Amino acid sequence: MKILVIADEESKILYDYYQPGMLDDIDLILSCGDLHASYLSFLVTMSHAPVLFVNGNHDHYREDETGGCICIDDDIYVFRGVRILGLGGSMRYHPQAENQYTEKEMRRRIRKLGWKLLRHKGIDILLTHAPAYQLNDLEDLPHKGFEAFRKLMDQYHPKFFIHGHIHANYGSKFKRLDHYGDTTVINAYEKYVVECPDWP
Repeated sequence: MKILVIADEESKILYDYYQPGMLDDIDLILSCGDLHASYLSFLVTMSHAPVLFVNGNHDHYREDETGGCICIDDDIYVFRGVRILGLGGSMRYHPQAENQYTEKEMRRRIRKLGWKLLRHKGIDILLTHAPAYQLNDLEDLPHKGFEAFRKLMDQYHPKFFIHGHIHANYGSKFKRLDHYGDTTVINAYEKYVVECPDWP
């Protein structure tokens, strides 16, 4: 299985300079948020792969805007046997903003998923917008990661933790790939292809 992961900035190669066939070998597209709805709609139209997404801290999609893409926020989506848990949004830094959460609020979202996690016997991919606490995050509140994500990885050991929110131009803190226990951590900024030969 080949998975295209995207976040935060539209790729000129995939959008402005798209060539027919560029996405033919992609089986699944995962968006970590803060991308225009028209971009997601374009990708789902130009590929045979489903596009699953979580919300970032800036996007506010209407239900009809993403053209057949599937929001998996607060849900577990199974694709060819691969269990994907979606948790969008960032740390809360404006009191009433949408898609922003305190640590306590994020933990509450995860607790509500308890039955689904039990029924699916865990997860293979944790898909979020924000990073995990002290794992490729930044010190300022808007870009601070969630401790709750580390606890999810500690408990369920997903193969991949895929996030966005930390841009490549933010400085030396940017890491495309990292590891946390048994989990490979991927920053999906702009685009990256994940190859999973063991998955169908």
